[in-house]
Amino acid sequence: MPTISITKRTERGKQLDAIRKAGNIPAVLYGPKDAAESITLSRVEIESFIQKEGESSVVILKGDDIVKDVLIQDIQIHPVSGKIEHVDFYVIDKTKKVEISVPIEFIGESPAVKTLGGSLVKVLYELEIESLPANIPHELTVDISSLVDFESSILAGQVTLPEGVTLVTSPEETVVLTEEPREEEPDEPEEAPSIGDIERVGEKEEEGSEEAPAEEKE
Repeated sequence: MPTISITKRTERGKQLDAIRKAGNIPAVLYGPKDAAESITLSRVEIESFIQKEGESSVVILKGDDIVKDVLIQDIQIHPVSGKIEHVDFYVIDKTKKVEISVPIEFIGESPAVKTLGGSLVKVLYELEIESLPANIPHELTVDISSLVDFESSILAGQVTLPEGVTLVTSPEETVVLTEEPREEEPDEPEEAPSIGDIERVGEKEEEGSEEAPAEEKE
């Protein structure tokens, strides 16, 4: 199981900026039987873990007399830089099932899109499941090749789950579907001016061209 090194921290507020500038990330871990503990970890390590394992995988946090199996509970991202600013970890019991959202990976090609020119509409991007920590999948695969026409759709209950994993999301929830290509509405032609409009415009031009009478000299 992947392991990330951590250290306990006492820094708060603006002091956290120095931690981030040093290439680390402030975080906190907590659980049903664990009081909240403020920690620091390497930005490189957490970013590498997320890239390889995903946000739904179990990771061991180890350091300063702490050894905990955790799941990522929340990640705060900087709105401008897009970098991780803070991470919340949830301490788990490996013998108890947990509910967690797992991302969906769409594979294959839809005939309704490729052949009929339709559009693929992804309604859900993750599914809520329940599983023992050891059985949590990194992602759930959905093959869209069954979407052969515009009446086709894939429901959450039709997604294949690994052994030991149960679905929490309603099985009737739509995961993905296809839509017919939308026809572009033709531009409305401009109405040609009527004879009456032309005559009125001509009259106004004639009135404007009349010269005012010259003033009489004394």
